[in-house]
Amino acid sequence: MKIIQLEVGSLGTNCYIVYCEQTLKAGIIDPGGSAESVIAEVNKLGLKVEYIINTHGHADHIAANAAVQQATGAKILIHHADAVMLTSAQHNLSMFIGNSFVCPAADRLLNHGDTINIGSIELKVLHTPGHTPGGICLLVGKILVAGDTLFAESIGRTDFPGGSYSQLITSIKDHLLTLDDDVRVLPGHGPETTIGWERKHNPFIQ
Repeated sequence: MKIIQLEVGSLGTNCYIVYCEQTLKAGIIDPGGSAESVIAEVNKLGLKVEYIINTHGHADHIAANAAVQQATGAKILIHHADAVMLTSAQHNLSMFIGNSFVCPAADRLLNHGDTINIGSIELKVLHTPGHTPGGICLLVGKILVAGDTLFAESIGRTDFPGGSYSQLITSIKDHLLTLDDDVRVLPGHGPETTIGWERKHNPFIQ
């Protein structure tokens, strides 16, 4: 398995390209902008993109969904509780930042415990609401793609519509802090961290 990180869009969203080295099948997690650079990376590596996976439905994580889908034919996956955000500029908040847009509707709706298979890779879906109602993290081996649930020594914002601080803390404690200390955390913004580091140093979850 290989994971490539690209910083995309005006808000510096971390987009991850996950692919199987044997089959070159791939998934793109949170193409939140900079569609041309994401597509160029896929083409350079000769990847067959099967899925676009959104960790949640905010504009800065879904902005390039349509362009990437058009270029690759990939299916769009999102948790069912955030599905409306793909097709509503109000719900995805793009109308409030001066660039209203919508995306194609989801091809598959996700639930907690689902698995997403990409070649020999199996991603496990962890539903971690709090930043949004349908926020998810994706666990593959010792790597957690955390979206905007958990950051290095911080957590996702909870002051947007549908956010809940208490729910987010519960999500982190119930589903993330139960993981091993050496699990790498790849967040939706900023540098990577580990579960062990956050367990000791994150002021929001002490």
